[in-house]
Amino acid sequence: MIQEEKDRLDKLAAIIAKGIEPYPTKAHRSHNVSLFIEGFETHEKDQDEVTLVGRLRLFRKHGGLTFAQLQDETGTIQIAFKRDDLGEDAYADLHSMIDVADFIEVTGKAFVTKKGENTLGVNSYKIIVKATLPLPEKWHGISDKETRFRKRYLDLIMNDDVKERMRARSRVITAIRSLLDGKGFLEVETPTLQPVYGGGFARPFVTHHNSLDADFFLRISDEMYLKRLLVGGFENVYEITKVFRNEGIDKDHNPEFTMFEAQIAYQDYLYGMDIFEEIFEYASLEATGTTLVQHEDVEVELKRPWKRMKLIDAVEEIGGIDASAWDDFASAKEILSAKLTDKARSELPRIQSAGELMAFAFEELVEEKLIQPTMIYDYPVEVSPLAKKSSDDHRFTERFEAFALGSEIGNNYSELNNPVELEKRFIHEKDKEKAGFDEAHQTDYDYLEAIKHGMPPACGLGIGVDRMVMLLTGASNIKEVILFPTLRPESHEE
Repeated sequence: MIQEEKDRLDKLAAIIAKGIEPYPTKAHRSHNVSLFIEGFETHEKDQDEVTLVGRLRLFRKHGGLTFAQLQDETGTIQIAFKRDDLGEDAYADLHSMIDVADFIEVTGKAFVTKKGENTLGVNSYKIIVKATLPLPEKWHGISDKETRFRKRYLDLIMNDDVKERMRARSRVITAIRSLLDGKGFLEVETPTLQPVYGGGFARPFVTHHNSLDADFFLRISDEMYLKRLLVGGFENVYEITKVFRNEGIDKDHNPEFTMFEAQIAYQDYLYGMDIFEEIFEYASLEATGTTLVQHEDVEVELKRPWKRMKLIDAVEEIGGIDASAWDDFASAKEILSAKLTDKARSELPRIQSAGELMAFAFEELVEEKLIQPTMIYDYPVEVSPLAKKSSDDHRFTERFEAFALGSEIGNNYSELNNPVELEKRFIHEKDKEKAGFDEAHQTDYDYLEAIKHGMPPACGLGIGVDRMVMLLTGASNIKEVILFPTLRPESHEE
């Protein structure tokens, strides 16, 4: 225990000894700080008595006058305690009982100081929470990022930009709902615990259900359940939910993240591209007031329409591998190998087809170069087990992914609703799993049975909400947009 904590606990004991309740069940206020500031001139003119509540952020005594800053969720205002207004005893108690970080309730009248600062002159005060630990004296921002993420409550107190980013996140999610609800979509809820995980390439978290004596998986996606709803007769459904992937953590990945998924009956991936762009443009305007986002020295323009490229063309034009190279698997592997880092080259032995190789070439040579929002479409069949084949070239599927600032921000496709073809794809995925690919798509027999009853043609959309918020707010790390990101547990052993 630090000395300041001991001192504060002594003050707490003294407060209780005086018969004062330092943790009342509720507080009273007439205005929040923002409303008080907004109507300050009226309050000052009419000499209205105003009651505010909040946390003390600054506390400076100057003889018989003490200035402080009071902070609530809406803002910060200067308050002033005068010994002549409070009385000798109340003014002495103020300094013997109250510290920075305490929550107090203050009542008084508005006035402007000689320096021109809007202030509340306090006539009476009441302690409503005694903080027994101090706030940090100094805050070092990014140099102290581990503490910031682990103790997000302190980060929010000390850094207004963090709080604003989280508000922007809320506005983004509200905007998605508003746009889709206005188009007649139905928001639904699907299981978090799933007997078969699917809808993506990822390793799952496994848990055991004691009563059923069965293993379940935290969902890596909700896609397979949304498509069951299309079979059941719903046409436009969406869900914004947590998904879980047992994979590495870096600036773009957190094991627990928020996913937006939608299924749209009677539409294909071309419609999906259009509505994907509309969602981002609308959410950006609602959350930030503009479609132009600044990321360090790069400006990203989210206004529609975005650039669109076929994957094979992107690999040729940006990655520098001629499209004809894919006609011969062995030759293509050799050509790609010469362009890879040693680490990437070590992944080549597990790749068994030209389609997988092409997708890998895109990931290694192209993806990080897609800075402005770009739609990459027509992915190889081998890496798109749930997407419908392109009618123009059966090597590819009607699938697109969106990229910005070198990262994927969404995965979408025309849904494969042919149960005969889907069963073949599942068999291929099982072969990949046997060959050592631990992120192969699982065979979901219940889903397969469902679409045998008939699923309408549909477009599926998936957007990683956290990466979307990163893009819209200029954040460079996914932890900056998640209130409580996944971190290694701290040891508290004595």
